[in-house]
Amino acid sequence: MDPDTPRTARPSKSSLLYNLVHYPKLFQMIFVLGIGGTLQYGIQISVLSSPSPFIKAFLNETWLTRSGSPMPEGTITLLWSLIVSVFSIGGFFGALVSGPLIGRHGKRTCQVWNSLLPVLASILFACSKFVGSFEMILVVRFIFGFNSGLGMNIHMQYLSEVAPRKLRGFTTASCSFFVTFGKLCGQILGLRDVFGTDLMWPYAMAFCAVTSLVQCVTLPFLPESPPYLLMEKQDEAGCMQAIQQLWGKGDHSTEIEEMKKEKTAMKNTKIMGILDVLRDQSLRLQLYVMAVVMVALQLTGINASFLIERFGRKSLILAGYALLILDLVLLTISLSLQAWFPWLSYSSAAFITLFTFLFGLGPSAVSLVICVELFNQSSRAAAMVLAGSLNWMGLYLTGMVFPYVVSSLGQFCFLFFLAVSIFTVICLYIFLPETKGKSVLEVTEEFYRSKSPWKLVLSTEESSQRKEQVLCTRL
Repeated sequence: MDPDTPRTARPSKSSLLYNLVHYPKLFQMIFVLGIGGTLQYGIQISVLSSPSPFIKAFLNETWLTRSGSPMPEGTITLLWSLIVSVFSIGGFFGALVSGPLIGRHGKRTCQVWNSLLPVLASILFACSKFVGSFEMILVVRFIFGFNSGLGMNIHMQYLSEVAPRKLRGFTTASCSFFVTFGKLCGQILGLRDVFGTDLMWPYAMAFCAVTSLVQCVTLPFLPESPPYLLMEKQDEAGCMQAIQQLWGKGDHSTEIEEMKKEKTAMKNTKIMGILDVLRDQSLRLQLYVMAVVMVALQLTGINASFLIERFGRKSLILAGYALLILDLVLLTISLSLQAWFPWLSYSSAAFITLFTFLFGLGPSAVSLVICVELFNQSSRAAAMVLAGSLNWMGLYLTGMVFPYVVSSLGQFCFLFFLAVSIFTVICLYIFLPETKGKSVLEVTEEFYRSKSPWKLVLSTEESSQRKEQVLCTRL
C-alpha cells in the first residue's frame, strides 16, 4: 500500500464493508436463514390484503355451488376472520413445539424440514380454487402459521449463536429486516399486475415455496450452531470446525472461551423445559422482562437497525419507546383537532409514518435481540417458546380486540398504546441490564448485581448458589 495513503481510507473493523469481507459465510447464513425464517412471517401478514375481495367471492361461489343459495354476509365475514386468524393459531402451536424439536434434532435439521411445509402449503393453496374447497385455505393458513411460529424461534436463536459477540446484535436484528422485507414482498405479490386478480390469486403463495426450497437446498451445506455442538452434543471438534467455517481461521479464542465457561456452568444442569423455566426462581426476572418486551411489541400499535451495535440495547429500546410516546401524544392531539384545523390531517399522516420509522429503528429490532440474550443455552429454547407464544397470542388478541377499541374510543384509542409504552419504559429502565458486548453469563450476573426490588424476593440460598455458579465460570 502507498505509504502516503491516509489511514482513514482503510475500512474500520466495525464497518459493514469490513465485516462483509471477513465474514462472508456468516452473511450467507443470515440470508439463507432469513428467507426461510421471518421472511415467511412477513409475507403471510400482508399477502392476502389485496386479493381478499376475490377470496371472499370464491367463498360465496363455493357455497352457492354446494347449497344452491348465496352465502350469508355474516358467514362470509366469519370465514374470512377464521382464514386470517388461523394463521396466528398455527404460529402459536409452531412456537410451542419449537423447544422440544430444537433440543432433540438441532436447529439446522429442524429448519430444513420446516422449509418443506411452505412448499406443501403453496401446492394446496394453488389447488383450492380448482377443487372448490375453501376448507383447504384454512388448512393452508394453519400450515403457514405453524411454519412461521417454528421458523421465527429457530431463526432468532440460530442467528444469535452463529455470530461473534461484536456482530451478535446486528445479526439478530436482521430478523426484523426480513419481517419488513417479507411484508413488502407480500404487498407486491398481491398487486393486480402480479397475483392480485381473480384468476391468479391461488398462485400468490408460490414465492414462499421458492424461497423455502432455496433454504432447504442450501442450509445442509452450512454448519450447525457452534454452542449447540459444544454444549448439547459434546462435539468440540465439530464446534471448532463450525466456527472456522463461519468466521474464518482467525483468532476466536474469546468466543470459544465464553462457550467453554458456559459449558462448565451447565455441567450439572439439564436442558430445561418450559415448566422448568417457569419454576426456576433464578430466571423469574428475565421472564418478566421478556414478557414485557414481547407484549409491548404487539401493543404499541404496529416492525432493522444498524445502530444496534453502536448504541446499547437498553438505551436504544428506551429511546425508541420514549420517542414513540411523544409521537403518540402528538398524533392523538392532531386527530382530535382535525375538525377545527383540516390541515392537521397531513400532520397526522406524518406522525403515523414517523411512528412506523421509530418503531423499526428501536423497539422492533432490539426486542428480539434482548429476548435471545437474556438466557443461556440450557434455558434459551424453552424461554423462546414462551416468547413466541406471547407474540402469537398478542397478535391474535390484538387483531380480534382492536377493531372494538377503535369503534369505542375513536382517535383516543392511541391513548391505550401510549399507556402500554409508558409502562414498558418504566419496567425496562428499572429491571433490564445492558446486554451489549456481554456474554450470557455476564448478563445473568448483572441481574443479580442490580439494585432492583426483585432481589428482595430471592432467598439467600438461591442468591448465594447463583453467585457461586457465576464465580466458578471465571476460574
